Amino acid sequence: MRVILENIRSVHNVGSMFRTADGAGVEKVYLSGFTPDVFNRLGEERNQFTKVSLGAEKFIEWERAEDTVALIKKLQKEGFKVIAVEQTKAALWHTDFKPESLNKTVFVFGHEVDGVSKDVLEACDGAIMIKMRGQKKSLNVSVAFGIIVYHYA
Repeated sequence: MRVILENIRSVHNVGSMFRTADGAGVEKVYLSGFTPDVFNRLGEERNQFTKVSLGAEKFIEWERAEDTVALIKKLQKEGFKVIAVEQTKAALWHTDFKPESLNKTVFVFGHEVDGVSKDVLEACDGAIMIKMRGQKKSLNVSVAFGIIVYHYA
């Protein structure tokens, strides 16, 4: 299983997602848009990132992708199914989604407020969402990330 983190704004969320990805056995993480990575613009490690990730970035393969739609199309040509984790009318409950192969599945997680961008959502092969039972209709992106990757791991 691989994941794309698109326009995640919080370095703490990204660090947490790296730590969770390592624990769940995620093969690779792609960082796109303005999602922060391990290093700042000067090439120095971000202390906030490594404090939360606890060094998981050293064990997880990761790559920066400037164009998320181009990345998705490349992955699809390689045989991957790309699935957005987003609340849409067409989304399946995550428990109803049965991937043919986790080795060929990529989950896309989007911005904390705006979610997966429209052009990225349209490029995906489908969408899944987590059923919400309370008054709030969303979870923190790093929490949703943990639920999805552990469910499928």
